[in-house]
Amino acid sequence: MEKRVVDVVVLSDVHLGTYACRARELLIYLRSIAPRLLILNGDIIDGWQFSKHYFPPDHIQVVQEILHFLSTGTRVIYITGNHDEALRRYAKMQVGNFQLADKALIEINGSMTWIFHGDVFDHTSKNPARIVSRLGSNGYAVLLAFNKMINRISLFFGREKISFAKSVMSQFNKRFVKIENFERLVAGLAIEKKYDCVICGHIHEPQKRTISNEKGSVVYLNSGDWVEHMTTLEYHSNDWHLYTFDQVVEKAERIKKERPKTQVIPVDIDVYLDTRIPRANGTTG
Repeated sequence: MEKRVVDVVVLSDVHLGTYACRARELLIYLRSIAPRLLILNGDIIDGWQFSKHYFPPDHIQVVQEILHFLSTGTRVIYITGNHDEALRRYAKMQVGNFQLADKALIEINGSMTWIFHGDVFDHTSKNPARIVSRLGSNGYAVLLAFNKMINRISLFFGREKISFAKSVMSQFNKRFVKIENFERLVAGLAIEKKYDCVICGHIHEPQKRTISNEKGSVVYLNSGDWVEHMTTLEYHSNDWHLYTFDQVVEKAERIKKERPKTQVIPVDIDVYLDTRIPRANGTTG
């Protein structure tokens, strides 16, 4: 199967190194795409629950697939999150096609998109609430493991899957994170900065919608997660699209192909793309 060529992929909240991570499904997805720019928007490796006793082969293969992207011309930007906050001390590091950052600003076809993980706008990730948040994260992981066991039993008896974890996460976001306030706070700041789009992760709620206030409007997007929703954001055909993994997707064969390097404008803009410029083969991008 030939890979889908996409301009930009934004992926967040993978939580490699935990039982909750859907690494096998993510690996199928990564092997089905050929992105020009891959943005890892935080919580890719879970430092809160990381253990040297648990990092199975499919988790390692996800890392290898990202390295494969780097080796074949894809630019990769790793934006730090709260679960991988130990990497923040190395922000602004750049090696070849790989860049480590706390946020990124990209211009695509004249549209400005601001990307960051989003935990700085969540009061539950700050002291002293972050202690409770860590405990909640551990409990959530246990609940997910229990949920997987229940679903195996349900499938054995021919019943549909159920998700206790998704319900619990939804209630937590509603009561403590307060998603509506979070989204409006993020959007309001992006409007002040006169950006066209703003992208977050962190709250595990995939979203694409326009948010307006008295100063203007902005397209707010959230890439979701690879724990429950299995979603990413993709930019192609001159627009952002929310992609949801299909459980019946056939595994894609790896097709090695060279992809053009992304042009970069220095100073404020981290990445500049113009997908309207014709390629050598006659397609755009």
